Amino acid sequence: MRLALISDIHANRQALQACLAHARLQGVDQFAFLGDLVGYGGEPAAVLDQVMDLAAQGAWVLQGNHDEMALNPPAAQGPEATQGAQSAPWTHDQLSAEHRAFLSNLPLTIQRDTLLLVHASADKPEAWRYVDNALAAGHCLDAAMAQGASHVLVGHVHHQTLYYQGAGRLLMRFEPQPGLGVPVSAQRPWVACVGSCGQPRDGDPRAMYTVYDRGANKLTFHRVPYNHTEAAAAIRQAQLPEFFAQRLERGR
Repeated sequence: MRLALISDIHANRQALQACLAHARLQGVDQFAFLGDLVGYGGEPAAVLDQVMDLAAQGAWVLQGNHDEMALNPPAAQGPEATQGAQSAPWTHDQLSAEHRAFLSNLPLTIQRDTLLLVHASADKPEAWRYVDNALAAGHCLDAAMAQGASHVLVGHVHHQTLYYQGAGRLLMRFEPQPGLGVPVSAQRPWVACVGSCGQPRDGDPRAMYTVYDRGANKLTFHRVPYNHTEAAAAIRQAQLPEFFAQRLERGR
């Protein structure tokens, strides 16, 4: 099975469509969306329509923290509100009852044999912990292995990284090169952060997604150009904070 992993779309329709088109050219036969379908971006309804259509065709979909926030926007607004909270009430108002029902029914994890998919860490998924270093990846993997999974795919951190079990107990960190397949062991545990489709934060505005070829035991981390100018314009048209538009243009 060739599995396309798309996470942190953040209501960015242009990035989603670019990644879907690219993934289909790779011959993927299963799509998985690892949460944060909405939040920050200017087209939450359009993104959800597309993801819901793919879910009806068999795609796997998880809930992320911004999806949860869109369902229940925090009361605090103004300067004291977090960046995500600034867009949550507006996003909530854009969603239909069908959209909200879809988001509210999404699971926090999906497990297929030894493979576990989760938006944040497998260590208390509802706490939305970041897998952004080897120690956090170790906690994530320990929790997954307690459930019988030894290979974990996560989003949330907006970067592409692989943590793998080396000769010692601690996980080793590997920074992949876009488009180059990385062999992964079927026997040794690993945790892969698949990157953000709709809001990269590494200084490169290209969208991110990852393909996991389970038959060949290979991960390929992709970067895909898309019309980020149009995506930024949608944010400005919605009168969301200007910083959200600038972040897409800078990729940071």
